Amino acid sequence: MNPDDNQPTTEEQRKLTLRQVFASVFAAAFGVQNEKNHRRDFANGKPSTYIIAGIVFTILFVLLLVVSVKLILSAFT
Repeated sequence: MNPDDNQPTTEEQRKLTLRQVFASVFAAAFGVQNEKNHRRDFANGKPSTYIIAGIVFTILFVLLLVVSVKLILSAFT
């Protein structure tokens, strides 16, 4: 927010891009979200967008773990 008149700046009023949403979900998953992005997400983001992005991230993360474990186990058997 602009400290002079307490009105949101044009950057804060914009809709979030898909990249920004996934970056925020990734940061939240590892607990490294900064204050500026946290405020931006709550001011401009829709909960449904973050829920969907979180589900997609979780599925991809679990698939990555499964594939990694299978590759490691196949290397040792």
